[in-house]
Amino acid sequence: MSRRRHLLVPFGTRPEVVKLAPVVSALQAAGHRVSVVDTGQHTDPAMGSELQTALGLTPGHRFRLPTDPAERAGALHADAARAVARSAPDVVLALGDTATVPAYALAARAAGVPFAHLEAGLRSLNPRSVEEVNRRVAAAAAQLHFAPTERAAAFLSAEGVDPERVFVVGNPVIDTLVARGVRRVPPAERSGVLVTAHRPTNVDDPVRLARLVAVVRGLAEEVGPVTFPVHPRTRSRLAAAGLADALDHPRITLTGPVAHDVLLAALASARLAVTDSGGIQEEAAYLGVPVVVLRGSTPRWEGVEAGTTTLAGLADDRAAAAVLTAAAGHTSLEGQERAVTVPCPYGDGTTGAQVAAVLADERTDALLALDEPDFTDGRLPW
Repeated sequence: MSRRRHLLVPFGTRPEVVKLAPVVSALQAAGHRVSVVDTGQHTDPAMGSELQTALGLTPGHRFRLPTDPAERAGALHADAARAVARSAPDVVLALGDTATVPAYALAARAAGVPFAHLEAGLRSLNPRSVEEVNRRVAAAAAQLHFAPTERAAAFLSAEGVDPERVFVVGNPVIDTLVARGVRRVPPAERSGVLVTAHRPTNVDDPVRLARLVAVVRGLAEEVGPVTFPVHPRTRSRLAAAGLADALDHPRITLTGPVAHDVLLAALASARLAVTDSGGIQEEAAYLGVPVVVLRGSTPRWEGVEAGTTTLAGLADDRAAAAVLTAAAGHTSLEGQERAVTVPCPYGDGTTGAQVAAVLADERTDALLALDEPDFTDGRLPW
């Protein structure tokens, strides 16, 4: 017998909206009841409500968070507990590694509600990454792990997660690309570089930020015209560091946050993406665009293994110079050909349907059970 479950699905950031929209749609199409909550992490309309409307992800409730970082963290966890109590779901399903994820994972467990993690098993192996901590908290709390790739599933297995609880379903960002009909642009019709940067490690340190500015100028001078949609955080850091005018260059186009479709069009038509975003790495793989990641590690190792992604951080001047070296390689004829011939490792656009099917399967009941163990007969757990 097919199950129809009530799911609470929280989101707080732009990538979560992009990736959860097709999953929520697939869940509803399969007959599941879905309560969607906007946790309030993004307040900029271009980063939040406008995108929700465009992708059809309508929250039944929106929380507002205070501006003080310490107060925000506490409010997010308190709101999570309230949302779980109010919705009384059968399962809480969260995606990725933002602050929303551990808040709702812990709130679910405290309420005795099963937790399912989508985009499970990604590991950057970076002990300084807050997102890495969030991913591990999610893994510890989850009864169901929806991994995007076999490599992600292998990370979970190495950490002792029962393989029966892990389902390799691809990444739902590919669902969104397929649903919106986004297509590859032939390499001969592409030009220039798309740059995005927003992570604190790259933009909060004025020294690294200056290296980022130098890299962007170098890309414009050595590779081709640069399109740089500037994240609000990055824009404020550039102003604070006195670098607001440093990107004034005839081959650099600066914009504010752009609509998702506009960003995808810019990515598809670029010869290269230079980014610290995880989602863009996945979208670029689907579109056959090579990537230079402005980080020393990434949770998305599949592109690195395939040779279509290069890690080149901003930790020092040598690392920053490596960005330009990698850019030259990826924009060569050989680099462009490699990027368009490597199959996308992140799924085929059916992630939402696969998640809905797992949750509809009556055999999943046993995996969602939160029964206390009983070792009173003297058995040991090893």
